[in-house]
Amino acid sequence: MPLAKEVKTQAITDFSRHDGDTGSADVQIAIMTRRIQQLTEHLRSNKHDQSCRRGLLRLVGQRRRMLAYLRKSDYPRYLAVTEKLSLRRTK
Repeated sequence: MPLAKEVKTQAITDFSRHDGDTGSADVQIAIMTRRIQQLTEHLRSNKHDQSCRRGLLRLVGQRRRMLAYLRKSDYPRYLAVTEKLSLRRTK
């Protein structure tokens, strides 16, 4: 099931860098984080849903790569995003 439109819109408004910004790394990481939280809750009640587990692992890897890109290109923004989403950071 996809992410609810309201949740996605809220993530976009919270993390957009300018009006109409829907594709910056900040926004993409926020949307992925919301989706990961949703899939994690689904897997807690449906432990044997292997296709969902595969999708979750793929999404986590995608977010990790996006965070690595943001860390390399703009470290202060990386710190701000990880702080706001309460994600653990690598040193």
